[in-house]
Amino acid sequence: MLVFTLMALTLSVVLAMISFWLPTILPDTEKLSPYECGFDPLGSARLPYSMRFFLIAILFLLFDLEIALLLPVPWAVQLTTPPTVIMWALIILVLLTMGFIYEWAQAGLEWAE
Repeated sequence: MLVFTLMALTLSVVLAMISFWLPTILPDTEKLSPYECGFDPLGSARLPYSMRFFLIAILFLLFDLEIALLLPVPWAVQLTTPPTVIMWALIILVLLTMGFIYEWAQAGLEWAE
């Protein structure tokens, strides 16, 4: 086992060293430009995103997760305690609905400021 570990460690170190030494890095103005389509860039390609974009993306993921939480409900209703399953599903739906109403009231879903 020690031999295999040493061989794997040696091989990974050698490959890592080769990957740093082998390529010739010659900066080319065409490759350094943010767009490689032949046009000169009009502005910076590193413009910051709006926080509104991230908020909408996180809200989408949150409400999309709702489907993953509620998907097993039809099968879980066939268990020995269906009222418990229905109660938990309703609690999830009520919490998500309250969060949606809060975001709507705070204008968190408006794209333009």
